[in-house]
Amino acid sequence: MKWKIEFIKEAQQDLKRLDPYNRKLILKAIEKTAERPLPPPDGIGKPLGNHSAAKLSGYYKIKLRGLGYRVVYQLVREGETLRVIVISVRDDEAVYKEAERRVRNLAAPADKASAE
Repeated sequence: MKWKIEFIKEAQQDLKRLDPYNRKLILKAIEKTAERPLPPPDGIGKPLGNHSAAKLSGYYKIKLRGLGYRVVYQLVREGETLRVIVISVRDDEAVYKEAERRVRNLAAPADKASAE
């Protein structure tokens, strides 16, 4: 069963900045991953842990070595949604720091709403 794909606003902007050829290949990789996004043995997702640059435990990555890009995504179990957080060049530290910043920004509005 294929998971629904959702892009956060910044990830949509990442996608728009890509040239059409790379965009097509990256979207194809995301579509393929959405069919089996969990880690092995059930799927093809690659879990992220806590790096020295960022704490992304519970998130996953798609490595596009030939293109030099990484995609970081989150699995939202209710609704079975694959949420794309960042699409960026394959500079480990930079892509994971950006993903962590975006994850914190996603959580911030929810924190504010619950405090009110």
